[in-house]
Amino acid sequence: MYKKLIPCIYLYKGNAVKGFSDSTILDTNPVSLSKFYGDNNADELIVYDLSEGDAEHEEALDIIKSICTEAEIPVIGAGNVHRMEDIKKLLYAGCKKAALNYSKEGNIEITEEVSLKFGKDKIAACISDVKEITDNGELLETCVEELILVKERCIKEAIAVSGLPMIVSVPEVSLDKILELLSKENICGISGYAINENAKELLAIKKLCQTNGISVNAYDAKITWDEFKLNSDGHITVVVQDYKTDEVLMVAYMNEEAYNRTLETGIMTYYSRSRDELWIKGETSGHYQYVKSLTADCDKDTILAKVSQVGAACHTGAHSCFFNEIMQKEYEETNPLRVFEKVFAVIQDRKVHPKEGSYTNYLFDKGIDKILKKLGEEATEIVIAAKNPNANEIKYEISDFLYHMMVLMAEKGVTWEEITSELAKR
Repeated sequence: MYKKLIPCIYLYKGNAVKGFSDSTILDTNPVSLSKFYGDNNADELIVYDLSEGDAEHEEALDIIKSICTEAEIPVIGAGNVHRMEDIKKLLYAGCKKAALNYSKEGNIEITEEVSLKFGKDKIAACISDVKEITDNGELLETCVEELILVKERCIKEAIAVSGLPMIVSVPEVSLDKILELLSKENICGISGYAINENAKELLAIKKLCQTNGISVNAYDAKITWDEFKLNSDGHITVVVQDYKTDEVLMVAYMNEEAYNRTLETGIMTYYSRSRDELWIKGETSGHYQYVKSLTADCDKDTILAKVSQVGAACHTGAHSCFFNEIMQKEYEETNPLRVFEKVFAVIQDRKVHPKEGSYTNYLFDKGIDKILKKLGEEATEIVIAAKNPNANEIKYEISDFLYHMMVLMAEKGVTWEEITSELAKR
């Protein structure tokens, strides 16, 4: 287990505001802000929904759903919980955990119910007074995985009365105070203003934690520079891939300084042979590449970097540098996700640009009930085919089912990326 640095977003009227009782707007694009936190080495993110009324709440849930997709780190959803349905909505939006507000009696009352329904590992509790722990100690121990202490004043007392893992929210504090808190055994993470304001320095804070014997999730290289086999110029080749699609984006080179800088910052840094200088990808264009993994090949003379690419990788504005076709032999794409995405793209295009005589457009025209009816029929066909000894039959029926399922996905605005992200969490 490692200690976590966890920014938070206070979501109010579609904006990220300063705090629970301070509606000063910090960012008008909370989704972009969440990605910024993820790209800058935050371990998790807490989103507090401060909306008022049902309409605002539904809008906030849509934003939280987008945050869960874009942040690329686990999200804890909190705020505006009144019943089990609200917990379900947060989890279905993509949150890793949903938090109950223990200053509200109604949240305490549904703790056992939501824990049994979704699992203890999906439930956290927001604590603003130590009495909320002492009055509900057994319930918390049984049904909640961790506590989020939203008021700094209750940290010391909370540690004394509970052994549950705690995320503590703190205002602007010194690095010494952060180290002191993280050294406490059951403090598993720090959140609040102190982390938000130092979001660009999270990796440096983690390095400081390591120096002080605190376990954190940082970029620890298993291969040192002197272990690589370098080219005649003392460089190593780097092949760069999009971590989601595996698309090859570009090829560049590193010297020792670029390699170490990449590990220190989490941002791909290269050596420019033409300019004879260090090159931080995206420094002038804003098209940064955030490291997801670095892997050496069998000879240790090439690095494969999987990155989260902001904007275009190529200086021409293309997403990838590899677009000048030399030759191509016809072949069938067999990568499952790419096949799904290709078929799904055609279905989505039919929805926007109807084609006369298209069966897909026939389904869209008939509406959701017809789509569901066909999906149910195809599911039944799979069951019948499964009883048949001929394996080919079930292959055809599953293909029919998946097609109709993609029509439903297009109708309801669900993407394959959302589906695969949800599956990956399970």
